[in-house]
Amino acid sequence: MSARLPFLLEIGVEEIPHWMIAPALADVERLFRAVLDENRLEAEGLRLDGTPRRLVLRCEALPARQADREELVMGPPKSAGEGAAVGFARKNGVEIADLSTETTQKGEYFALRRAVAGRETGEILAAALPALIAKIPWPKAMYWTGKDGERFIRPIRWIACLLGDEVVEFGFAGVKAGGNTRGHRQMGADEIVFDHTNYEDRLRKNGVILSAAERRKKILDGIRKLLRGTDLKLAADQALLDDLAYLTEFPTPILGGFDEKFLDLPAEVLTTVMRHHQRYFTLQRADGSMAPNFIAVMNMKTDRQGYVRKGNERVLEARFNDARFFWEVDQQKPLRERIEDLKSVTFQARLGSYHAKTEGIEAGATRMARMLGLDVAAVRRAASLVKTDLTTEMVKELTELQGVMGGLYAKSQGEPETVWRAVYEHYLPQSLEDPIPQTAEGRLLSMADKLDTLEGCFAIGIVPTGSKDPFGLRRAAQGLVKVLVEGRIALSLRELLTAGAEETHRTFAALGIAGYDDAREADGTLKWSRQLWEFLLDRIRYYFRDVRKFKYDEVNAALASAWQTLPDLEDRLFALQMVRETENFEPLAASFKRIRNILKQAQWAEGAVNAALLEAGPERDLFEELSKLEPEVRQASQSRDYLRALQLIATLREAVDRFFDSVLVNAPDESVRANRLALLGRLLSEFSSIADFSEIVTTATTE
Repeated sequence: MSARLPFLLEIGVEEIPHWMIAPALADVERLFRAVLDENRLEAEGLRLDGTPRRLVLRCEALPARQADREELVMGPPKSAGEGAAVGFARKNGVEIADLSTETTQKGEYFALRRAVAGRETGEILAAALPALIAKIPWPKAMYWTGKDGERFIRPIRWIACLLGDEVVEFGFAGVKAGGNTRGHRQMGADEIVFDHTNYEDRLRKNGVILSAAERRKKILDGIRKLLRGTDLKLAADQALLDDLAYLTEFPTPILGGFDEKFLDLPAEVLTTVMRHHQRYFTLQRADGSMAPNFIAVMNMKTDRQGYVRKGNERVLEARFNDARFFWEVDQQKPLRERIEDLKSVTFQARLGSYHAKTEGIEAGATRMARMLGLDVAAVRRAASLVKTDLTTEMVKELTELQGVMGGLYAKSQGEPETVWRAVYEHYLPQSLEDPIPQTAEGRLLSMADKLDTLEGCFAIGIVPTGSKDPFGLRRAAQGLVKVLVEGRIALSLRELLTAGAEETHRTFAALGIAGYDDAREADGTLKWSRQLWEFLLDRIRYYFRDVRKFKYDEVNAALASAWQTLPDLEDRLFALQMVRETENFEPLAASFKRIRNILKQAQWAEGAVNAALLEAGPERDLFEELSKLEPEVRQASQSRDYLRALQLIATLREAVDRFFDSVLVNAPDESVRANRLALLGRLLSEFSSIADFSEIVTTATTE
């Protein structure tokens, strides 16, 4: 057995953007495992770590060399004769006596079995690692050794690569792998000798905490120490904590403060300045109100003289003064007077300005408000103001506050609560983790905004492809689905899309929008609208399957039913999930699958059941039980008691089993055969309106 050796690869670089580090580590692991698989090597204890200045891959053990193996080389067919065998042997440097005969499906062939010695692992890695480094898929990459040189996210400054005690010798972008590492940019040495046993300790002594989890813990422990004995508490922010862990190699929290006068500004403004622009944690008083303090995280050990703290306080005060100035200047021009200004703010080159988009949002939101019986005037007022904050100085500086500032300005300027809250909330949800708007009007504006974007982009051929989605259409569609489901909004998404698509068509056709395709399907549906519907269906599947964790076959079964709204679809899924645990459900689902296959093979279209042609026994019993259940199932379905409806359907299991055990569907008599197919068709069509049982994957089998 080959000896096993520890392995380490460290790629030392200029600072990597923090948000790229974790994905890059995952890619390094994937690429390295592919190298191992390709070369028949097995790793023990594979782990990845990263800081802004280094990507590190380590294995507790790799084999020192590949295992020897036997290789089978196929030669010419035996029927080709001895001359062909001699040529094959000569080509492979052996005697004809060394050949064997292998029998295949095509006959007997001359063959050679030979031992192949395993290669040294160091040799394999030296050849594979340059390509591995080059294949790391960065969102952006740069040249620094010349236009034709290697590309990487940032210039590579050193590479450390050890297999056991030996350096794996290779180079990339003019940098040769060696056996030394480097420490923290300010607190560490430029040349650090190490081995596998002391690698992390040597880094720590030179200002580098290698583990991101340990850096997170150090930040939180430091904050707890700073706040001990005060009435301050941390406003939890896991995303910021993750960012700071990958922005630093030796994080140390510091407590700073600012003048209480700035607390007169909206908390959203203060938090955004601290969170997004300065990467500071917000602090709260015991009563939950914002405190005039913050936590910054520096990339060094101590700030004994307080210079770092004072510097952060000065920067924050300057930013808060700017924010106060923007707040006061923006208020001098009310939002209602900014509506016309939106004509000079471009949404998309071909789709026009935000003024045009506002009109689309207003039309969609008004249509929905009428359907739901909401205050149309309030919705229209909110829709007209919804994008006006894009013209304010505050949003130009703090783009993260789009919508939020519109709501705050509207509130300050005396707009009714239904109006300003709708504007404030309309960007929600921006991710699947975000809550949906709390108000009905906010939900309508959110939906109208997202649907208007989707319709406009799809109409001119802007469609997400692969990982490319510059307009965030997947996010918009996912937000639309989330609002409809979690807001329990009883609107048909298909009807909303159809109405919106026709309105978009009329507008785009009248304006002559460049690139607009007005082609229609045979049924008159706009082709781009059909494409958008399929896109939305895909997002619906994703939401219920990957976010809500319903089983994929349950989602398929519910989607194949006669659902109308997304809350209705959710109710069907909950019912399916619950009834699936009963003993009759899966066997009946297997029978439904059999019924569908029988009808498909028979090319049965439709037909009524003739009771006079039914044979006494299992066939008539099934018909009578079906006839008895139909009104009860319909009543339960109409009242959206889908669990009750599915439980009733499941009681047919024994009758269906007896039918298939005793009745020949494909009867010789054509009229009897057609009648039995009609009975099965009625059974399938009646109950598939709730959920298509044939989509359920079962362990039960039917012949």
